[in-house]
Amino acid sequence: MSLTRPPAEFSALIAELRNFMDTVVIPSEDLKTAHDGDAINKQASELRVEALKRGLRAPRRAVSDGGLGLSWEECCFFLEEAGRSFLGPTTLQCAAPGQPDIAALEKLASPWQRERYLEPLARGDIRSCFAMTEPAPGAGSDPRMLKTTATRTDSGWVINGDKWFISGAVRADFAIVVARSDAGVSWFLVDKSNPGFRVVRDIPTMEPFDAGGHGEIRLENCKVGPQALVGEEGKGLEHAQLRLEGARLFHCMRWIGLSSRAMSVAQDYAAGRDSFGTRLSEHQMVQSMVADAHISLYAARLMTLDVARKLDRGESIRHESSMAKVFVSEAVNKVADSAVQIAGAPGISEDLPLSMILRMLRPFRIYDGASEVHRAAIARRAFSKRLSA
Repeated sequence: MSLTRPPAEFSALIAELRNFMDTVVIPSEDLKTAHDGDAINKQASELRVEALKRGLRAPRRAVSDGGLGLSWEECCFFLEEAGRSFLGPTTLQCAAPGQPDIAALEKLASPWQRERYLEPLARGDIRSCFAMTEPAPGAGSDPRMLKTTATRTDSGWVINGDKWFISGAVRADFAIVVARSDAGVSWFLVDKSNPGFRVVRDIPTMEPFDAGGHGEIRLENCKVGPQALVGEEGKGLEHAQLRLEGARLFHCMRWIGLSSRAMSVAQDYAAGRDSFGTRLSEHQMVQSMVADAHISLYAARLMTLDVARKLDRGESIRHESSMAKVFVSEAVNKVADSAVQIAGAPGISEDLPLSMILRMLRPFRIYDGASEVHRAAIARRAFSKRLSA
């Protein structure tokens, strides 16, 4: 196991996190404010103060930078616990889009960008978003269709284009904007206060507890200085792959936790509900759904752990992370759907968190690459490997 600290110390950390989730964070959830972004952020900020007192903070950031410095493998356990609550990842500074943006900027940011953007973002003082997806005929699942342009000028760059479904954009302080320059796809840091940057609207989606919104953005003669370029010009797709691989894995970790909570809630309901003369938990059809759910969660954990260990060893995970993303995204959805089915009418209500969990998990089959796109890429690599053997 890739441990950054003695096993007993790590076990104590996870136990403290589990206690914090069970006694403080989950009881703080208010399903009535699940679609009030301001209320959600206020609550998460208050919870973050308590988390920091307990030594629970950004899991992947180096200890010298104020984080826990956990390995990817350790994060599997940390993020599953954090992910059991709607508020957990935001509270513990391991939520998207901020966490993958931090990870990418740690590798790519210039000294000026680190001071101006990365450090405040990592402290939680400001927020970010990653602006790549565009309305048709622009980039969606196929990044080669990118239409947003960045034109070099004597004083920097001028960016023009439209983005939409940009997670976190409504409450972000800056965006990592993906645009096409003469050298190819490139990244640029753009302040939300820039006169050429405008959030057109917050696009309503099915997800509850959405702290940052899903913004539609218009960039119109958006002028930025030369220091706004992130990394190397023309390497934007490589930078995006760097960001996405870790983001996919973190999503898997968090949402394994949320789906396991859903099944736990359903099991509690079944253990206390009588139906046809016996407890619901004694019916074989219910037992079958519960068993299948635990089998799926077990497999999902093992796939995620395997990819995490490869990352810790510095290996390429492009192929394996695609497979894990497809499997886990579909497994957690099936688990949550079974939980709703077991609970019946309360399952589709908002008296229990089950319907909200199902709504939160469903988009994962689209986020970070739709399952169908990943399957196509997995098959191409499999055929290519066979032909080259």
